[in-house]
Amino acid sequence: MTIIDTALVRSAPVNLRDLGGIPIDGGRLRDGLAIRTDDLAYVTEEVAGQLVDGGLTAIIDLRSPLEVSVTGRGPLGAQPIAYHHLPLIADVGASMDRERPALTHEAMGVMYLQMVEGAAPQLVTALNVIAYTPGATAFHCAAGRDRTGVLAAMLLLALGAADDDIIADYARTGDNMVAIMARTAPVMGAMWKALGFDAAAVAQSSGLLEGSMDVSMRSLLDTLRAQHGDPLAPLRAAGLSDATITRLRERALAA
Repeated sequence: MTIIDTALVRSAPVNLRDLGGIPIDGGRLRDGLAIRTDDLAYVTEEVAGQLVDGGLTAIIDLRSPLEVSVTGRGPLGAQPIAYHHLPLIADVGASMDRERPALTHEAMGVMYLQMVEGAAPQLVTALNVIAYTPGATAFHCAAGRDRTGVLAAMLLLALGAADDDIIADYARTGDNMVAIMARTAPVMGAMWKALGFDAAAVAQSSGLLEGSMDVSMRSLLDTLRAQHGDPLAPLRAAGLSDATITRLRERALAA
């Protein structure tokens, strides 16, 4: 059961993009394999139909259980597509300092590392979904920035993309941040209230519209390499196999 009338906030995503075209090992990632996006739970019926008609066959929902309870699955829940709920953060409220919620690019980089190391099994499952789903897989959180950015980075690492290209894809969200915040404000306001936070205070403490987004993702990739050598090491330890990576690369380069 949802705790907000999603019919009042339904809209088209403002941070949706196919990862096709990014250089990877052996060529360029093809269109129609992986789509990263902001929240798909409250898209319009029209957008839901367009996505399915365009080849969408699976959704990976990276939001927390509370976030899912706020908006549910929306119109795509009625479509004949697979749904995988793989939260990268079990409790958003517990991951933040209630007195001084840190929403800076540097703090996001630290949080991303915690996701990779703490939610490696979910990330491995997500990569297997993308590897073996016939058709396109879309993955999303709320803004399509942080948790979505982490999964996109792990996918691109598995495909052999260079760090600079991974960071460039991640940073493209910066141009969409104002629209993202406007689109998600009603839903995120309800979530912050449910968590016991002052939504206005959280917004005022955010520095995510300032400076360069590159900082967060570069911090993640540099720290993974410094601490593990292989940036995919946490995922390999959680079960990411060479067979899955091979399958991903075969699908990514298929005509």
